[in-house]
Amino acid sequence: MSINQAKRVNIVSLKMVKESSVMYEGRKISQPRDAVEIGRKILDGSDREKLLLCCFNTKNEPTSLNIVSIGDLNTSIVHPREVFKVAILSNSASIILFHNHPSGDSTPSKEDILVTERIKEVGKIMGINLIDHIILGDNDKYTSLKEQGII
Repeated sequence: MSINQAKRVNIVSLKMVKESSVMYEGRKISQPRDAVEIGRKILDGSDREKLLLCCFNTKNEPTSLNIVSIGDLNTSIVHPREVFKVAILSNSASIILFHNHPSGDSTPSKEDILVTERIKEVGKIMGINLIDHIILGDNDKYTSLKEQGII
């Protein structure tokens, strides 16, 4: 084999780095209202759309949070690969997605619903259940796609 045909292959390892933490009073999430508090701790006051992933263990206890995507005033690009990368590294049994609408209106867009359906399907294949997708608006307003019957 000539040197021109050889290819260098990187040897890699993955590790998660804890950047910080937030206190969460309720140990378990049993309804969307319980989850809203944890999403607001990260997303409140943001001037751009952000997609937040909350990972859960088998007891529905939150284990990690990750901002998956930062968009602009009214859009954020979401790819299942980025969502599930962190979920897998966190050994998640299930996940909840949050995103904010800087406009203050928590009504889901057509794109919000399509992304949610796509993430749900990928989650089924991977064995990581999408519990909910919660859209945060102003003044404690939120929309749970689970409560809306979309999930």
